[in-house]
Amino acid sequence: QVQVVESGGGLVQAGGSLRLSCAASESTYSSYCIGWFRQVPGKEREGVAGIGRTGSTYADSVKGRFTISLDNAKNSLYLQMNSLEPEDTAMYYCAANFRWWCGPMLATTSYNNWGQGTQVTVSS
Repeated sequence: QVQVVESGGGLVQAGGSLRLSCAASESTYSSYCIGWFRQVPGKEREGVAGIGRTGSTYADSVKGRFTISLDNAKNSLYLQMNSLEPEDTAMYYCAANFRWWCGPMLATTSYNNWGQGTQVTVSS
């Protein structure tokens, strides 16, 4: 079972930046898709950004502010988050699929490996 572990969350003021990291136990070069999701209590988990063999994609709410990147040499995925807003407060999860061709990269059903999450809190 592939493991993915997130890090880099924390408390930041609105307008600030954070960089999340996700370390995978398997070569990310062989992944079909890998991405970031977030969830707040009482709401469904939503896709934030994903990278697959066809490119990358972002949720409309983060376009122009967040950047996803993949370092296959380090088996790591990153999410650079700039111009953070209180609405970005959530638990952020890394997800990966090493087994089958992915569907929509912002859909939870496209992934079969999930991390435990890292909390991001943006104060106003």
